[in-house]
Formats: sequence, C-alpha cells, structure tokens
Amino acid sequence: MGLRRRSTRSVAALSAAGVLMLGACTQGGTEPGPSASSSIPRTSTPTPGTTSTAPTSVPSPSATATSLPGSTDGDGGAEGAPFPADTSPDVGQATGDASAGEIGTLTGLRVGAQAGYDRVVLELSGPKTPGWTVRYVDEAIADASGLPVTVPGDAVLEVTLFPVTYPEGANAYDGPSIVRGTGTAVVTEVNWTSLFEGYLQAFVGVTGGQHPFRAFALSDPARIVIDIRSD
Repeated sequence: MGLRRRSTRSVAALSAAGVLMLGACTQGGTEPGPSASSSIPRTSTPTPGTTSTAPTSVPSPSATATSLPGSTDGDGGAEGAPFPADTSPDVGQATGDASAGEIGTLTGLRVGAQAGYDRVVLELSGPKTPGWTVRYVDEAIADASGLPVTVPGDAVLEVTLFPVTYPEGANAYDGPSIVRGTGTAVVTEVNWTSLFEGYLQAFVGVTGGQHPFRAFALSDPARIVIDIRSD
C-alpha cells in the first residue's frame, strides 16, 4: 500500500487515566493483567492554507466487570476472568524502546469470535509492544491522506499504535489490508490503512452501535488485542 501525505487535520495527543484490565492467558499459561495506561503523545503539522481541528478531550475509561469465558483462539483470554470494558477510549503504554529495536512492525491481522465477544489481534515482530489508542470515532478518516475510509457497520473503532517500525527496503505490511469477520457477532472487518511516521492506523467496523470494548498487550509473540462485547 503506497503511503500518502499526512492528513491536514491535526491529531492531538490522547490521554486517559489508568485503565485496570484484568489478565488474559497466553498459550499454555496465564498472562498477567495489563499495566496501567498513560497518554501517548502525538503531533502533526497542518498543511499551510488549511484549517486544523483538534479532537475534544478524552474521558477517563471506567471499568465494568462482567464474567466471560476465555478465548480459544490461541491469543489469550482468562477463563472466567472479569471483563472490564466500556465504550470510553482505551490508551496503553509501549513496553519497550523503539530506538533500541525492541518494537517491531505489523506482521498479521486476525479476527475471531469468542463466547460473548469478538476479538481483533494485531501481531507485531516484537519482542516488545507499542503503545495504543483505541476509540470510537464518528467517521473513519485515513491519517496519511485525510480521505474517508469505507468501513461497514453502525460504529467504527479507530486503532492507533505507536511507535511501530517501518521496515527498511520492504513494504510496511505484506498481509491483507482488510480482514473480514467470519462467524463474528459484531465485528464486520478490520481495515489497516497506513503506517506513517511511526503511527499505525486501522479501523474496526462494528454492527449494532457502540459495544463495550477492552484493549491490552500480549507477548511472545508481541500483539495488541481488542475485545468487543457481543452480548
């Protein structure tokens, strides 16, 4: 996918208070719960002659625990663990240093159905994970071009990961840019749009309006997981 010029809209820093998300299991063991989150800075320079708008302030997520069964797709999920999720933006910190080569690039997109929720997985070459911002948006707008992105569904989740390494001498991502949900209850598709200046952007289409969701990191391999409630 060719990279285009960054959107003329200014993307302000999203910050949110700490998010307590209880753990998920990695393959063959119990993954500790995600650590507390903090803001991920982001700035951009508007193109001269254009008008820039900044998003409104981000409310602090509040957790509502509901017991749900665990995942069976090999990407974790604690059996019977509480499911802290609402529709507020979810923000998490990077677990490594990108300049030291600890954070890699996107290597895979997956969508799967679980009991009570649908799961979206963005896998990276790692070994550490980037920070993330996941939030519902009124419209899917490509970060690099400023053009609208068609995403089927009644609501759209914007997923931003930072920092993500752009591999030298290679495409940003060789896999499919659109992965459609098969057998999922609420997720229609995941649409990867760009990797630009260290920011990876994707959109998740959701049917039936804004469902509660949670986001967290898993390791070995490094991946960011987004669960969207379907019950």
